[in-house]
Amino acid sequence: MELRHLRYFVAVAEEKSFNKAAERLFISQPPLSRQIKQLEEEIGVTLIDRDNRPLKLTEAGEFFYDHALQIIKKSDDLRAMTFRKGNFDNSLSIGFVSSILYGILPKVIARFREVYPNIEIKLYELNSWQQTQSLVEGKIDVGYGRLLFEDASIRRLLLREESLVVAVPVKHRLAQEKQKSIRLMDLTNENLLLYPMAPRPSFIDYVLELFEARNLKANYFTEVRELHIALGLVAAGEGLTIVPKTLEHLRSQEVTYIPFEDGLLTSPIVMSVRHFDKSELLKTLLDVTYQIYDEEGFDYKRETI
Repeated sequence: MELRHLRYFVAVAEEKSFNKAAERLFISQPPLSRQIKQLEEEIGVTLIDRDNRPLKLTEAGEFFYDHALQIIKKSDDLRAMTFRKGNFDNSLSIGFVSSILYGILPKVIARFREVYPNIEIKLYELNSWQQTQSLVEGKIDVGYGRLLFEDASIRRLLLREESLVVAVPVKHRLAQEKQKSIRLMDLTNENLLLYPMAPRPSFIDYVLELFEARNLKANYFTEVRELHIALGLVAAGEGLTIVPKTLEHLRSQEVTYIPFEDGLLTSPIVMSVRHFDKSELLKTLLDVTYQIYDEEGFDYKRETI
């Protein structure tokens, strides 16, 4: 059984017609029928009920179709990732979530350029889910995000946990009371401005899960498109939002940032790479990240590529 047999079978299964599948595959119908027949003989079961019009898959055919799709996708992903690997020496494509760009990422990139001045660096703003897809498709080489997704093709390195803070309008009662810290339960009846609205899942889902994990509910919240809009609305007195601590310099004349009690609420900073990708460029990028963490005095657990 070859990969082309799977592609032929999937085409017939989806088109429900040998003629239409042959047109889709740019081959003639008789050899396509022979290939499918040979596939069935090799497996030892009938995959397509030819007595139906349009054609219908047997129960075994349905099972085979689902797994054939997975194999084809993995094959296509492998091709894309290998192609990207082969073009890795001249450029480095980095995906990032916007909140990390306001942290140390610019310093990491600047330090990396000192080591590899001739490497072209391409930056793409992508949420954590989009980074996973882009890594698999070979569009980026590394991602800096805030959510942990399970994917057999991707390795996640938890760089550190960053404290979260609450962004409050300067005239809000919480700011006027000059509270030194706040509890998540204090926000259940506040109007929360959560971001980004799409694509999902994203940081908004992470924040809502923080409430659920403590048997709390955010009773009033509005979804906004992005971080800057959330902070702009906070500055206008329209509500509160939750952001990573490294963002507390933004709009500091209009917004007060209050830490959570005991600093217990955090957001992970995650570096995502393709499994088994042990490029020297990636190792250097990770080393540079840790150098800056040391200089900034951050707590972290060292990982290796």
